[in-house]
Amino acid sequence: MPQNCGKGEKLMKLREEQTFGIARKIKANMTGESWEHITHSVVSYEADVTELMPLIKKMNEGATKENKITVNSVMLKIITEGIKVMPLINSHLEFNRKLVRGTLKVFDTINISIPMVLPTGEMMTVNLRDMEKKSISEMDKAVKETVKKAQNSDINEALYGVSFNDTITGLKKGKVLQAVRRLYGSKMPGKHKVKTLGGEEKKRYYAIPESERLSQKDLEQGTITVSNLGSVYREGTQRCYMLQIVPPQTCVIALLSIRKEPVVVTDENGEDKIAIRQILPMTLAFDHRAYDYPDIIPFFRRLDEIFADPSVIKEWK
Repeated sequence: MPQNCGKGEKLMKLREEQTFGIARKIKANMTGESWEHITHSVVSYEADVTELMPLIKKMNEGATKENKITVNSVMLKIITEGIKVMPLINSHLEFNRKLVRGTLKVFDTINISIPMVLPTGEMMTVNLRDMEKKSISEMDKAVKETVKKAQNSDINEALYGVSFNDTITGLKKGKVLQAVRRLYGSKMPGKHKVKTLGGEEKKRYYAIPESERLSQKDLEQGTITVSNLGSVYREGTQRCYMLQIVPPQTCVIALLSIRKEPVVVTDENGEDKIAIRQILPMTLAFDHRAYDYPDIIPFFRRLDEIFADPSVIKEWK
């Protein structure tokens, strides 16, 4: 059987061969490191947003399309409020398995990494900084401004700068072999060479103010990742059962599309009945090396409180 494998592959009709660009290289490297080292533990949470959605609609009355608050921004605020009562998930982990030594760095600053789809169809992750200080409107503005900056950015140039700085940081920490391999893999001639700007094109690009294009601080590692899968496929009915944590982060949260589902509710007479409710499924994956399931209960309890009485979002606008 093994002797025929090569022949069988030659008989297959190849549609195309895609060489990884820098964005795919970074994702492949980070996700590979994630599954190789992190002990993932995954929890599903179903948010009942039936009362929340009319409130968002009310808050947007009279607003222009550009100024309307999105469900995504409201959910980012709700998640941020959950993080405030359970800061362990807003952390980075340093763990040496050989020496069995670990350090968990828990942050007060909440910098949320969010994956976004660019106009080119490519996906990249950006860093929304200081979210613990922002209102819903300020969060919404930060997201929209980042989208605009992404439209003015060259993905290869922006990511190469971040990757190069990361390589130099690794070199300073003594990771010489890793640095040499990365530089060789990205800049040696051939189809795998990372194509960056040069000459006049490079001058024109860097003449764009940093406030109008993605800079290193927009692309550097956040403290936690929130991925809105529902925004990519709003009419979808899919579920998310597994997520990869991006090291050194210890937690990632995915939001799915809102759907109508039958739910058991208790009426004013204390009787149980079936009602059609709007449910927003969420998936949370955490690094089991850093903390345990009971540790994240305060996060879910805070979310329970907010969804039970979502009128509190009016104070956060």
